[in-house]
Amino acid sequence: MPRWILLLALIVAPAFSSTKLLVTVIERSSGKPVTDLKAADFTVLDGKTPRQVEGAEFAQGLMDVMLLLDTSLVGETVRPVADSLIDQLEPKEQMAIVSFHSSADLIQDFTSSRELLKRAIASVRYGNTPRVLDAVYAAIDGGFANSTFRRVLVILTTGYEGASRSTEKEVVKLARRNAVSIYPIYMAGAERSMFESLARQTGGASFSLRDMRKSLTGAPGARIFEVLRSHYTLTVAGNLSLGERLKVDVQRTGKLLVSVLPLE
Repeated sequence: MPRWILLLALIVAPAFSSTKLLVTVIERSSGKPVTDLKAADFTVLDGKTPRQVEGAEFAQGLMDVMLLLDTSLVGETVRPVADSLIDQLEPKEQMAIVSFHSSADLIQDFTSSRELLKRAIASVRYGNTPRVLDAVYAAIDGGFANSTFRRVLVILTTGYEGASRSTEKEVVKLARRNAVSIYPIYMAGAERSMFESLARQTGGASFSLRDMRKSLTGAPGARIFEVLRSHYTLTVAGNLSLGERLKVDVQRTGKLLVSVLPLE
């Protein structure tokens, strides 16, 4: 075959591409991660268009965790949970702590030292009105620039939202662009739908502390970190947009919570 014909064939040949999705699946009743799914168990829709799932790989990898701690006037009620979360860090993992009320302030940069993290939490002062969405946006915007492992943002909040200037849509868009999964942990259910939406659209999960107390004995940190570490990477045929129309479902009996983060 002449060389020019071969080159022409390579130019006009269709480009086969794939997209990676980070997906978290947990049981609605127990809050436990589902760990035994295969590619055939997943369905992916881009709007109304089905996409073929070519592979599904389960992993429990290391993370860089940014903990947003509610330090508003009522924030001290969730303060004891922070120590439980810090105790779950693996030796190579790092955590940073951002306190938020009417503004967001970095009180401890990424470190593996549990002692430094707990000292930072013990130093906070409480006051003002919480602005959760503003705090999440500010934390994601450049906060993970030097991260090494999977990017995880944990919101530890009483569950109340003030007059944030950032919108939920803006926060999700920024989280997807920076490959950050959001995991709200809340006491009151006033903003439950917002927390669930943030988690569902970023490959995260939300946790109601009141619900967890009904099914768990002891501190909730171990269960929460079990979920944080457990996720699937789906390989999907074709290029997927990063819009809100992307949806992943699992074909299995029982009520499950499924969230997805497109990986560029």
